Amino acid sequence: MRFRSVFTNSAGILVSRVFGFVRDLLTASILGANIYSDIFFVAFKLPNLFRRIFAEGAFVQSFLPTFISSKNRSVFAVTVLIRFFLFLMAVSLAVTLLSEEVTRLIAFGFSEEAVAAAAPLVAINFYYLDFIFLVTFLSALLQYKEHFATSAFSTALLNISMIGALVLFRHDEPQRIVYALSVSVLIGGALQLALHLWMAERKGLCAMLAGGFAYLEKRKEAARSEIGRFSRSFFPSVLGNSTAQISSFIDTWLASFLVSGSISYLFYANRLFQLPLALFATAASVALFPTVSKLLKKGSVEEAKAESKRVFWLLAALLGGATAIGAILSKEIVELLFERGAFDGADTRNTAAVLVMYLAGLLPFGMAKLFSLWLYSMHRQAEAAKIAAKSLGFNILFSLALIGPLQAPGLALASSLAGWILLYLTLKALGREIFLDIMRSKHAPLSLLFILLCGLGAWGIKVIADVYF
Repeated sequence: MRFRSVFTNSAGILVSRVFGFVRDLLTASILGANIYSDIFFVAFKLPNLFRRIFAEGAFVQSFLPTFISSKNRSVFAVTVLIRFFLFLMAVSLAVTLLSEEVTRLIAFGFSEEAVAAAAPLVAINFYYLDFIFLVTFLSALLQYKEHFATSAFSTALLNISMIGALVLFRHDEPQRIVYALSVSVLIGGALQLALHLWMAERKGLCAMLAGGFAYLEKRKEAARSEIGRFSRSFFPSVLGNSTAQISSFIDTWLASFLVSGSISYLFYANRLFQLPLALFATAASVALFPTVSKLLKKGSVEEAKAESKRVFWLLAALLGGATAIGAILSKEIVELLFERGAFDGADTRNTAAVLVMYLAGLLPFGMAKLFSLWLYSMHRQAEAAKIAAKSLGFNILFSLALIGPLQAPGLALASSLAGWILLYLTLKALGREIFLDIMRSKHAPLSLLFILLCGLGAWGIKVIADVYF
């Protein structure tokens, strides 16, 4: 793995998140934290959940190892493309027809009036998933070519589209604004797809797919075993790679029973939590995965350990430093980013409290991404799924126990506690020897020193801010 690939992914994610924060800033200022923002976030939650599952690992981590070892790559790829796209289109149509029932499931505590208002938006937003599957499919093929820039930077297009909607409709009624946001989600998905198609053509992937369509009938029997292997690994990968996303979804569902604005507090805090997780952990894992998969396929275990070791302590330093800074300066960060317009001081305090609880899980969720790559590369998706299921079960128990005394922050804390369980079980499955070999590094003291300096620096900034501001 080249650090250039990690940097490319991080830079693309940073650009996207900068636009994402502009989008969230405008959303907070224009809509605030109330029933209208809650309705949109519920409508966007389901497709966004699947987007994160698809785009941040589950599909790629099942597809890429099978694609690498396939003897009929073009036919295998085309078969997967056809099956998934037809299935998702059918699901999207079902969501359209049953939009109110789906809305009740994802926001069980909503009143009938709120469900009726959110249902059309749920139907519109869900079609984003069809776009994002095609984007993720092409992204997986580009990763095989070790091209990461297009996928990393294209995510900004969604945020740019939503920013445009907020700016154009900022003076309209809240109902019209949330409709405009929903349509802009689909426009953003179409722009992402167009960019990926352009790059796929440049890399010769469109010609490969055309060949797959041409030989589909002749060679589909030869690719049947590979399709079976992919199918057996995909659904375990979905669960194994999506614990953080499913936890966030559960938070939203339970928060619908709390006071108005709770869903929005969780959304804004989770957005801040996701920034370092995506910027460091996701960027590193996306860049590392193709390399580790190819090395393990060749039996080069020591080389795979060496590649993982290069990023372990760097990732630990960055995630640990982000946790220290975010926890100490949580109120100041939320105030700086969101407190304006309809988003007031009470919203800042509530969001900051949730953010601190989320940040307690930043390190374990990030490290679990790194070490789970080994399980996926070795086709141990079913084992990873069992680990994730156990972690998710603990998350539900913690959520039910903490929602009463702590309200929305309790839901965030439950997610973080489940993250530590996820990391422990992942390391146990990976094996003590591999874990210790990856950990051994002369850079460990520097990483720990960096975390300490980040904490001291954040504490110093907070003291100065309290005294002078």
